[in-house]
Amino acid sequence: QVQLVESGGGLVHAGASLRLSCAASGRTFSSHAMGWFRQAPGKEREFVAVIRWSGGRTYYGDSVKGRSTISRDNAKNTVYLQMNSLKPEDTAVYYCAADVRYTLGLPTSASEYDYWGQGTQVTVSS
Repeated sequence: QVQLVESGGGLVHAGASLRLSCAASGRTFSSHAMGWFRQAPGKEREFVAVIRWSGGRTYYGDSVKGRSTISRDNAKNTVYLQMNSLKPEDTAVYYCAADVRYTLGLPTSASEYDYWGQGTQVTVSS
């Protein structure tokens, strides 16, 4: 089992920045990659970014590419999502997720992840 706890969400104005954190505990050594997803009311869960624990390869969804950076601190078992130039359309609950099945690649589908955090709300006002 892998437990995930997100933090760092909040209410900000458009153009501001936020850094989300995801602290992993439990059998963290079983996780190959960590992803961030978001879900706005009435919409499907959307891929945001992914990073591999080993090597640090990353991949971003089109909606945040160029405005966000995913990073990890292996010693702290923590993954971060730095989001800049926030827009009202970034408003959503942000979830982090752990993948334990795929030893290669950068999974971008929610179905490829095995463990999820409870989510943290990000609200961007115009």
